[in-house]
Amino acid sequence: MPGFEVLYQAAALCLTYPDDDFRTRLPLLREAAPQLRGFTDHAAATEQGELQAHYVEVFDFKNRHSLYLSWWTDGDTRNRGMSLVRFKELYRAHGLEFTDEELPDFLPAVLEFASRTGNIGMLTEHRHALDQLRSRLTAFGTPYACVLDAVCATLPPAPTGGRP
Repeated sequence: MPGFEVLYQAAALCLTYPDDDFRTRLPLLREAAPQLRGFTDHAAATEQGELQAHYVEVFDFKNRHSLYLSWWTDGDTRNRGMSLVRFKELYRAHGLEFTDEELPDFLPAVLEFASRTGNIGMLTEHRHALDQLRSRLTAFGTPYACVLDAVCATLPPAPTGGRP
């Protein structure tokens, strides 16, 4: 995974709620990760309140664009609890303790983990989910789709016959 650490960190920041800190980081994100310019250019040209409202519209109203990877594989079932435990155990195995501000399968957290450790196992394991999310974001017409495009371009293709 050499060279993708910066992209993963930048993508993680792009996929979190666009607060005031996000706005101040935009110039750095644009320079550090040119693969994300489609999104960062849009974000720079969009008024803060409009960008925040769009984030909420895209990610917070329905699970159709869920940023929680285990939701794509387990839905709202008991199995999801075990999946979340696996994420936490992986973080601990790499000397990282996950805070309880978000669930451990939150895509920005997984991207940040991959950036820090070089371990892309959870990203490749959830490649089908990432492809589905990317497809749905593209169909929705949101600039967030280019963030998923850039991340997916760094990963091996999903195996055939995997989860839908």
